[in-house]
Amino acid sequence: MTKMKTYELVIMALFAALMCIFGPLSLPIGPVPISLTTLVIYIASGILGTKKATVSCIIYLLLGIVGLPVFSGFSGGLAKLAGPTGGYLIGYIPLAAICGVFFYIGKNKWYVPVLGMIIGTTITYTLGTIWFMLQMDMGLMESLTLCVIPFLIGDGIKVIVATVLVPAIRKPMIKAGLIQ
Repeated sequence: MTKMKTYELVIMALFAALMCIFGPLSLPIGPVPISLTTLVIYIASGILGTKKATVSCIIYLLLGIVGLPVFSGFSGGLAKLAGPTGGYLIGYIPLAAICGVFFYIGKNKWYVPVLGMIIGTTITYTLGTIWFMLQMDMGLMESLTLCVIPFLIGDGIKVIVATVLVPAIRKPMIKAGLIQ
């Protein structure tokens, strides 16, 4: 087992902090708000890799679970995670892991990380929508209309932004010896 260096822990904490900053800044358009948390997760996955991005995401979720107002609309607590949108929050964990894997295997091919972000987002949508359906006792089409369809364009834009930003951020960090 290799020990993490202090700067690696700091960078993971930094990305967890970015999730805490961007998570509450949401636009409530219905039962599921628009949030920039997924963009931060995409970027964290591309910069930190699978393990560290996933840990950053788990730290973010744990901070919210203990009651810090880091979720959408400056909310927090276990009730938020157990509520109708909790499945989307839990979906952030596989999102970070999947994106990290695809960024790793597609370092020099822009379309591989894009595919990973699409797959990860689809899994997040799936987990969240199933949870929402169970919590709200709604059918699939009604849930998709409320919880997925309004977000497709915005999430597509986030994928494009992350595809551009990750190499621009990653390259100087590698040069500085902060990441590999």
